[in-house]
Amino acid sequence: MNIAAFFDIDGTLYREGLIAEVFKKLVKYELIPSDRWYKEVKPEYEKWDKRQGNYDNYLLKMADIYIEAIKGLHKSQIEFIAKTVVSQKGDRVYTFTRDRIKWHKEKGHKVITVSGSPSELVRQMSIKHGFDDYRGAIYLMDKNDIYTGEVLSMWDSVSKKNAINALIKEYNIDMSQSYAYGDTAGDFSMLKMVKYPVCVNPTKELLKKVLNDDEVKEKIKIVVERKDVIYNLEPDCIDIF
Repeated sequence: MNIAAFFDIDGTLYREGLIAEVFKKLVKYELIPSDRWYKEVKPEYEKWDKRQGNYDNYLLKMADIYIEAIKGLHKSQIEFIAKTVVSQKGDRVYTFTRDRIKWHKEKGHKVITVSGSPSELVRQMSIKHGFDDYRGAIYLMDKNDIYTGEVLSMWDSVSKKNAINALIKEYNIDMSQSYAYGDTAGDFSMLKMVKYPVCVNPTKELLKKVLNDDEVKEKIKIVVERKDVIYNLEPDCIDIF
């Protein structure tokens, strides 16, 4: 059996949300009206930036608009944007996570990313950082490769769990010896499934789930990277306000 390491991308590997970078490109190329950023997304971002709002709400707001924006576009347009974003921004990653990917590859582990970002974008990050496989949100297309406005999400716990169960069968993965890295509540099921779960710069929502689950709390590692310093935190030393 194979040992695997499952990685989220947004906020776990990449230092922000990759979909935010795609969103900016869509605005730049006038595929999304700029006023939608100012009226709908920016207020959610400012709430998060001031620590008065929820990070997930900010990302989900962009995802909702993204679904509308790409409807009617051709696959090649989004693939071009995805390649451009990763080419320009793909190295903007956390040192801890980048080094863990390298460590797992040296150990011969299967290194797989399971991300809520669009699969076109996840594919480009997978290629850049040497993942063995990837799963992302699938935005459906018709027979002419035109986006329909429908999506098979990958940003919630249930979707990620289903994706990992399929990967277990495909790669004959031993979950009793495997690893997972995530930062939001959508990663909780992924963290719970493995022997070695790691929270990387976790949100309050994820920490609440971890600290209220004795099984996960007993085995979790919590890592916070700020500037050029990496902190390892003990669950019992964390207070959530």
